[in-house]
Parts: sequence; structure tokens; C-alpha cells
Amino acid sequence: MAAETAHKHPRRILVTSALPYANGSIHLGHLVEYIQTDTWVRHQKMAGHECYYVCADDTHGTPIMLRAEQEGITPEQLIGRIHSEHYADFQAFGVDFDNYYSTNSDENRELSQAIYLRLKERGLIEVRTIEQYYDPVKQMFLPDRFIKGECPRCHAPDQYGDACENCSATYDPTELINPRSAVSGATPERRPSEHYFFKLSECAQYLREWLAGGEAGSPLQPQAYNKLSEWFDAGLKDWDISRDAPYFGFEIPGAPGKYLYVWLDAPIGYMASFRNLCAQRGIDFDAFWNPGSDAELYHFIGKDILYFHALFWPATLHFSGHRTPDRICVHGFLTINGQKMSKSRGTFITAATYLKHLEPDYLRYYFAAKLNERIEDIDLNLEDFLQRVNSDLIGKYVNIASRTTGFLHKGFGGRLAGELAPGDYDIVSQLQHAAATLRDLYEQRRFSEAVRHIMDLADRANAYINEHAPWQMAKQDAGAQRLHQICSTSLNLFRLLTIFLKPILPGLAARVENFLAVPPLAWSDCATLLADHAIAPYEHLARRIEQKQIDGLLADSRESMGGGDGGAQSHSQARHAVAQQAAHQPVAATITIDDFSKIDLRVARITHAEDVADADKLLRLTLDIGAETRNVFAGIKSKYRAADLIGKYVVVVANLAPRKMRFGVSEGMVLAAGPGGEDLWLIQPEAGAQAGMRIK
Repeated sequence: MAAETAHKHPRRILVTSALPYANGSIHLGHLVEYIQTDTWVRHQKMAGHECYYVCADDTHGTPIMLRAEQEGITPEQLIGRIHSEHYADFQAFGVDFDNYYSTNSDENRELSQAIYLRLKERGLIEVRTIEQYYDPVKQMFLPDRFIKGECPRCHAPDQYGDACENCSATYDPTELINPRSAVSGATPERRPSEHYFFKLSECAQYLREWLAGGEAGSPLQPQAYNKLSEWFDAGLKDWDISRDAPYFGFEIPGAPGKYLYVWLDAPIGYMASFRNLCAQRGIDFDAFWNPGSDAELYHFIGKDILYFHALFWPATLHFSGHRTPDRICVHGFLTINGQKMSKSRGTFITAATYLKHLEPDYLRYYFAAKLNERIEDIDLNLEDFLQRVNSDLIGKYVNIASRTTGFLHKGFGGRLAGELAPGDYDIVSQLQHAAATLRDLYEQRRFSEAVRHIMDLADRANAYINEHAPWQMAKQDAGAQRLHQICSTSLNLFRLLTIFLKPILPGLAARVENFLAVPPLAWSDCATLLADHAIAPYEHLARRIEQKQIDGLLADSRESMGGGDGGAQSHSQARHAVAQQAAHQPVAATITIDDFSKIDLRVARITHAEDVADADKLLRLTLDIGAETRNVFAGIKSKYRAADLIGKYVVVVANLAPRKMRFGVSEGMVLAAGPGGEDLWLIQPEAGAQAGMRIK
């Protein structure tokens, strides 16, 4: 059964995005999540469902307290200012929250303290004495990220107290060599302190059952579920939910000088924001949060906070007497031009800087064209961004209206025909019938597939216009009625495409609604057509992106972030730098010819290939390397179908040590080139090569 129609109606849905921390600006990496969530919510509202989208600034913790102190203001003043900036950025990008609140609220205090007390009543809170680093100058216990020192594993200097950025080792802050306070620079002292722990280890059995999901299936994507299985195998650890004064947050009931850790009250902020909305609109809060609720609860998060949302959060909810999420939708990270966002390259781009140069809907479209239901990183390639927006949105979609509207105003008073020609209904019906498929793709968060399908329909609409050539017919006096029908058909196709794109392009869709003189479009409008209807004179709905806008964006980002590349670059220099980034990545540590000669590269023939269950990127290959066969797992599924690979020859690292994976043992590595995804090519030997032949 189709995903959209499988749900009972009417649906009541509560949706959240992760709370942005009130200690910095919104940047393009953040916007991946909010645009993804907003697109899904808009789809639900266009379908007529009762859907609420809430969020809030995450406002507590030591970093907020220290930054406010540095600026000479109160934490409340700091978070108030940041809240205004965040909300303005979200509004500009069309992220339409029903309520955007703050975790530093009365609702959150009441809910957080009540939930803590319920967990305590259940015997899930335990007090333990632990040793922590204490800053004798600032007279405060130090969070892990505020302690720096030499890594105890690789001895890299200036590493944080929880993990090494050089070797990726994790450790306790007390293991750091020559530690110092990142706040005052003083040598910290080890002091005992009583802390409050949530006994997550005792929730393991419940969490295993909840994550399995029963008949409804797991609330997580397969990749996320597999990652959690690793954490269960390692054993769940009890969670320290307290911090010592001074701390900006909520006090623990009955424990003066002790505060609830920000990661306890932050997700409760979802509930608090919704409770605030309920008070504004008269919504029944308990009907959404009580156990057994028939409302749906969806959380959209990044993969970096999966542990908190898929373990701590459902355990906190269940054992405090609340319902748990129906689904946790996890997404990957954003890279720009194939690399992490960089201040020096001008690719650490804030929302505010982007808005100075480019339309917000263009970014929404590009992200949608990349996003799917899987946990995959997406890349904002700025050259591809320019080409895709200009080709798809301007060249295919908006072009339909700009090519035909003038004829309606010049010869027919700006009114659409009362009836189309019988043959015109064929193309109109094709688009109308596509609505059900597109609704399902939106429901399943398969936005990239939806975009491809919509652009295919736009191509059909343009082919219809090209075939009938209204500009030629306008020259013929006898063809007035047919010209009227062709232009009216074209505008109806444009209207249908607008409905399909509206969840992604709210700003552009609103301009189209004004142009077509119609109320806000909904999915139900796909069943109707505009006939004998007056439209407004055509004005530019969208403009092409120029390269100078991209250049200006990069230059502006470098300047606003204090670039550090030895001086400002001209726009042309910035553009050249972007194009050359992939060619200037740092070279790995050198090896000798003796090291290289140890690699045994062999020609292998693929005798069998199959998909790997629960693995989005892997194929299982059976390779004939002459004297023997090998089982190899290759991450090439995004480009190659298993059936198409059988009989092909590839190059394999034959003497790579076997690697035990969750799916089995991989006995080699197939060589491929490219950044990944669709841009991935197997390295294949020249014709005449035989299985087992060594490559030198």
C-alpha cells in the first residue's frame, strides 16, 4: 500500500527539529535539517493533516554562561539576542515553525524537574561521588571541552578533554597530560563532587524492544539501528545528568547547587515548546504526549546526536510516563565543494551571508534534490548549484509561464479558456496522475526522487509547448481559439507543477499563487483545473544565478569569518580557488617504494554480485582472482546494480588483511575512483586481461 494512503485519516502529527545552540549563527550545515523538516511538514499541511512543527533555542550550559560573561551581559540577554537572530534566519528561509521557543522557559523548568522526580521515584537516579577537574582561578568544575592538554595516546598537544582531534581517541579528561583550563589557563585540580546519574544501563531491555519496533518496525533507519546495535554490544553506560554551580540551567529539585545537565532539559524543550503552543491555540497537550496517544511524533536530527535521541530520550520519556517517538529521522552532514566547511576558503557560510547574495528557495531546491530517506552526507557543489537552479527552476519550470502568459494578455484579456481541446487533456492527466506518486515520495522523505520526477514532468510540459509552438500560431488569425487553448493548457500544467514543488519552494509558490490569482494551493487542487479564470500580468517569478553572485558569497564569507588566507582575494581569485579545491587537498604522509611494492594488485572477474540486506551502499561480490575466489564487500551500490556487474573485470587489492564486518568477512578491496554516489567509477583493466593477472 502506498505510504501516504496507508495512514488513517485524519492524522495528528507533531514534528520537531533538533534545537540549535544559542551560542552562534545559523549556517548552511544547520539548514539541511530545518529545510528537510519544513519540506516534510509543508507536505503534510498541504494534505490537510493537523500537523504542528515546533522547535526552540537550546540555551543552557557552561559555554553560554562564559560567553555572556565575556560580553559583559547576562545569559538571558545573550540568549534573547541569539533567539531573535535565529528566528529571523529561519523565517527568511521559509522554515515555518508553529512555535519557535526557548529551553530557558517556565514550561521547560516545570517539565524537566517533574520528569527528573518521576525517574527518581522509579529508582533510576543514583548519587555517586566522582573526581573532576576544578579551575582554582574561576572556582568552577570544568566540562570536558574546557580542559586542554596533551593526548595520552598520540601525544598531540592542545587537545580537548574528551577526544583527540588528531588520532580520534576518546578518554577521560583526567587522562590528559599536562592539562590546563581553557577558561583561565590555570592548571586544574582534581576534586571530588557528588553527581546524579540516570541508570540507563537498567533500561537496556526496554530500549532493545522499543528499537525493534514489533509489527510497526523500528523507529530508526536501518543504518541508525545498526549503529545502536554496536552501542548495545559495548554495554550502555549510566548517564551523568548533573552539573555543579556555577551553571546556567535548572536546579535539581532537592539538591542545592546542583543543576540538570543541558542534555536532559534540551529534548524536553520539544515538549515545552509544544506546551506553549497548546496554551496559545487551545490544543490538548496530553493527547499528544500521554502513553497510547494516537497522534504521531517525528523527530528530525543529525547523525551526531543519535545516541541522545535514540537511547537517553526514549528511556527518559518511557520511564517518566510519556509516549515515545514514532520515528527518528536521521540525516547526514553537509560538505561544500566536497570538503568540510572552511572559513579560510569562504565556504563556512552563514544563513545571513547567503541571504545577501542568493534566493533562499534556491538552496531549498538544491538540498531537496540531494536529500533522501537515508543517512547520507550531501554536498553543496557551487558550480552544480548554479547550473541546476538555472536549468531546472528557470529553464524548465518558470519558463513555462514566461513563454505563454504574454499571448493570454495580448489576445484574450488575461483569461484562460473556458474549456481545453480534447487532446490537451492527455498531458494534463499525466501530471494529475503523478500527484499520488509524488505524495508518497514526500511522505517517505525521498525528496531527490520527487525532484527528478517533477523535472521529468516539466520536460513533458515544455515538449508540449514546443510541439504546438504558440509563437507561430499567434501569427495566424485563424488559429486564435487553438492558441487560447494551448496557452491555457500550459498555464494549467504550470499550476500543477507549482503544487508539486510547493513543499520545497514556498516563496516562489506564493509568488505563483499571486500571479495565478488563486488561494494557497493544496494537494487536493490537483484534481481541478483553471478554466475561464483571470490571471495577473506576468512579472519575473525568478531570476538566473550569475557567477558573480557565487563569487561575492565566497568573498563575503571569508571576510565575515576573518579568512586567514593572507589577504583578501578578488572575486575571480575566489572562484578559481573553489574550482581548484579538490586538486589541492593535503597529500598523505609519504611512503617508500618498498612500502608500495607490498601492495598486490590483481585483475579479478566478478562471478557473482548481490545486494547486502540492511546496507544502503554495499554490494557483496564474489571475485575470481585466478587461483582462488574471494568474498569482498564494496561500497558501490549508489552507482552500480548488482546484476550489471557479473562478468566484469576489476582491479582488487589481493593481499589486504581480511576485515570482519557485521555482514561477513571481506577478503580484499575493489579499487574505484571518484568522490562517491553517482560520481564513482570502478577501475577496470584493459581488454585482454585475465583473472589473477598481477598489475605492476
